Amino acid sequence: MSNYDDYQNHLNNVNNELDSVSPSFCVAKWKQVTMHLQNGMNHSCHHPKTHVVPISEIKFNPTALHNSEFKKEQRKLMLEGKRPAECDYCWRVEDSGQGSLSDRIYKSADQWAQPFIKDIQSKPWDDDVDPSYVEVSFSNVCNFKCSYCAPHISSQWMEEIEKYGAYPTSNHFNNLDWIKQENMMPIPNREENPYVDAFWAWWPTMYQNLQHFRITGGEPLLSKNTFLVLDYIIENPNPNLEVSINTNMNPPEELFDKFIEKIKIIITEKKVKKFKLFTSAEAHGKQSEYIRFGMNYDKWLSNIHRVYKEIPEIEFTIMSTYNILSLTTYTHFLDDILDIKRQYGKHDDFRNPMLLDIPYLRYPDHQAIFIMEPEMLPMLYDQVTHMYRNLEYKNWYGTANRGFYEHEADKLKRIYTMVSNMEPNQWTTNTNETRKDFVKFVDEHDKRRGTNFLETFPEFEGFYNRIKQTM
Repeated sequence: MSNYDDYQNHLNNVNNELDSVSPSFCVAKWKQVTMHLQNGMNHSCHHPKTHVVPISEIKFNPTALHNSEFKKEQRKLMLEGKRPAECDYCWRVEDSGQGSLSDRIYKSADQWAQPFIKDIQSKPWDDDVDPSYVEVSFSNVCNFKCSYCAPHISSQWMEEIEKYGAYPTSNHFNNLDWIKQENMMPIPNREENPYVDAFWAWWPTMYQNLQHFRITGGEPLLSKNTFLVLDYIIENPNPNLEVSINTNMNPPEELFDKFIEKIKIIITEKKVKKFKLFTSAEAHGKQSEYIRFGMNYDKWLSNIHRVYKEIPEIEFTIMSTYNILSLTTYTHFLDDILDIKRQYGKHDDFRNPMLLDIPYLRYPDHQAIFIMEPEMLPMLYDQVTHMYRNLEYKNWYGTANRGFYEHEADKLKRIYTMVSNMEPNQWTTNTNETRKDFVKFVDEHDKRRGTNFLETFPEFEGFYNRIKQTM
């Protein structure tokens, strides 16, 4: 039996285990949480919408950062076999027929979840639970203004929107009114934050039961709390813990030096089970710097090389959110990643130190790949072909030819397939207004930030001008 068959059997067994509790039961609601401490929002699993935890709840119970009254009510529904409305993503998948397995099954089948099924079933629905999988952002402080980001995630975006207002797109991109309406306005980093205080009150207990812990941002290396976590790990090793940190790899040099020294201790002295770094880029050179305003691409690349040279054991993933502005230079970007894979890959154990994850941008619509013109498809096709031509393999002598994993290339191929299968009317009717929003966005971007879109992306001149003529 293949590994694939083994995994499918495992999923089916977990599905049966979940059904023995209830047909809507999901372990993630108990054992996984993402906490946005800058505004008190959280959710368990990335599909449900975040909800705010009232300060009155965490005042007497710091674990309410995860065990909020709202979430306990959702857990109760699940134990009763009812479907929480916020989990509609999974319900749609499960109702689609053909035995489709939703993320409710996949998440519950993971090692941080499945062993706890019976324990959860034996406890009261309103029990306070220590999660085993935690993601946390301590603040929205960031030195980047990525073109698809938002003010509640980036302090640089917040400053710009407070000064100039929303962008003049049809949906008023990054309008603060919407963020305020959703209770997502961040607490300024200079002010006392009761959610961060509650985190540290809970942390020593939470830490004992953690299997996965990930720090996101903002830019985590600009938060003192990130370094407090690293110091705590150094003083309190946890052999069962996998730690991950997102970073734009462009912090001030003194902070990056400090960061390198601490993770070097954690990894070389085996303070945790595994340590991973995540960073992001989706284009090459000045085009990447336009998308990720504030970035120095050469510094980003050299810092990655530095980490590998000083800490060969590091595990690195690049999250590359493919969008319309990736289209013209993505092959050059892929070559930079290929160089890293080949330079630092270990030939003896056939392991690549660099993973490339290629999701597609879904929001904002005006920067999604779906606004491209059909004539642009060959560029995307060539990028897919480039990846498949540089796949990793072993020869008869066991020597690895470092390259892309097939599943990495498959992700870019799926994007190409999605775009190439669009109906003819989707290339026009459904994208005309969004394309106009694209032009409005880059025009305003250039005006506010002193950039020049057509100089940076000369390949888009015809595309830009054709849209401009319709406005």
